[in-house]
Amino acid sequence: MAFEDKTLKCKDCGSDFIFTAGEQEFYAEKGFENEPARCRDCRIARKRNRDGGDYQAPQREMHEVVCAECGVVTQVPFKPRNDRPVYCRDCFNNHRG
Repeated sequence: MAFEDKTLKCKDCGSDFIFTAGEQEFYAEKGFENEPARCRDCRIARKRNRDGGDYQAPQREMHEVVCAECGVVTQVPFKPRNDRPVYCRDCFNNHRG
């Protein structure tokens, strides 16, 4: 079954939002029968209100390291291993690009 993007109307704010083909495929895989009724912003606001209004994404544990290339002190969201170099954001992007 081929899915195509659909434009839906949010039942809370009334704005149009796109229900993408990928999202539709995900819904079908999970067996969901109903399309989403709210746009992303309204879903987040509703969850925030349901959770007591103090919703914050969980904080990642950060680890301080020295960049293997330029020597700057930076933080990374994973525990570094001694057998692999760790780079600051700029050096990492230079290696990746």
